[in-house]
Amino acid sequence: MTPFKLTDELIADIKQLITDNKNGDLRSTMKEFHYADIAEIADELTVDEATYLIKLLDSEKTSDILAEMDEDIREAVLNNLSVKEIAGELEELDTDDAADIVGELPQEIVQKVISEIEDKEHAKDIVDLLRYDEDSAGGLMAKELVKVKENWNVLTCVKEMRAQAESVTRVHSIYVVDDEEKLKGRLSLKDLLTTSTKTHIKDVYISKVDSVNVNEKAEEVAKIMSKYDLEAIPVVDEIGRLVGRITIDDIVDVIKEEADKDYQLAAGISQDVEADDSIWELTRARLPWLILGLFGGLGAAAIMGGFEEIIAKHAILFFFTPLIAAMAGNVGVQSSAIIVQGLANDDLKGSISNRLIKEMLLSLLNGLILAALLLIFTWIWKGDFLTALAISISLVVVIIVAGIIGTFIPLFLDKRGIDPAIATGPFITTSNDIFGILIYFWIAKVILGI
Repeated sequence: MTPFKLTDELIADIKQLITDNKNGDLRSTMKEFHYADIAEIADELTVDEATYLIKLLDSEKTSDILAEMDEDIREAVLNNLSVKEIAGELEELDTDDAADIVGELPQEIVQKVISEIEDKEHAKDIVDLLRYDEDSAGGLMAKELVKVKENWNVLTCVKEMRAQAESVTRVHSIYVVDDEEKLKGRLSLKDLLTTSTKTHIKDVYISKVDSVNVNEKAEEVAKIMSKYDLEAIPVVDEIGRLVGRITIDDIVDVIKEEADKDYQLAAGISQDVEADDSIWELTRARLPWLILGLFGGLGAAAIMGGFEEIIAKHAILFFFTPLIAAMAGNVGVQSSAIIVQGLANDDLKGSISNRLIKEMLLSLLNGLILAALLLIFTWIWKGDFLTALAISISLVVVIIVAGIIGTFIPLFLDKRGIDPAIATGPFITTSNDIFGILIYFWIAKVILGI
């Protein structure tokens, strides 16, 4: 399969077909593309053009296109569709995707859309999913799955599975429940095919099965599925009843969203924004951390102001200030990034004290190597060994302190239930800049005897 590549020429051709009302040619062109590719195309069209495309194609395909479209474009397109048209699209989607779309609709039309869905069981499942937090297992799960009763025999089981499978896009697992719908285990297809038709399921099913509670956080579900390489995982309620399943495609979306959020936090963006958002929205997301950086810079300037005497007598110290601040920020970000990654992947072992000691030793080794290079360079450049020594010793101490701060802060934030990714951005850089400048001039003052 050749990878899809969106080009300006393709968009121009599709726009022309829409303008000329060449519906046959447009349908023929769209047949060549996967629904995810068509969604990408629709995102580049105007709202009216995207609506035209959605209304032209079959609901079986357009429902998937809507699910893949950019949220803002989809919202605008849905506003151009009638309640009945929206209901028709939802009927073609799995309940988890349908619930996501319903959750984006204006509250005043949600009930109207639900009432227009002809499959009342499907509508009931969508409504049921809407009561869960979108960042929980219940908010991620779909109701479509294949389940069998433990007291059925194999023949009955096969008949029931055939009926259930009609509403399931892909059968990842066959789950076994008791008469109260409580999850008991899973059924191997091989065992089902090689067992006598009169054998009861309770005699052949596998009791060991990983599951998650409906209230489990989406991030935790992602960690479990990643750790055990699961394509799907069953979801149970508070008393162990099987209520749905989560598939790997939903978890990939969670991982991507979490990575995007952490990347933005690390870059000093406090809200979830996109490049196409308004200037005001982008400003609100960026400004808080820029203000923090401003005050951090003012703090560093104030500290330098307290060491005017030493700067006046040893002007060379001033020229190394950016280097000290940069090294402090870089080391802090490196240390915090490793810790944040370890926290995200549950890879951190041992106590906080052991982690801090390890980071201190690592920083000491790096600091000594860098300081030795700096000492040689400064001594050769200025011929003043004592000043070169003061700058180099300051660098070692600054690197050690920055490493400790970069390690401790994300661990501390995580213990307090705050996203530690915030510690890899301007917060850690600004704090290390201030501490770095203070340590630098204080050590220089002590060594140079001023």
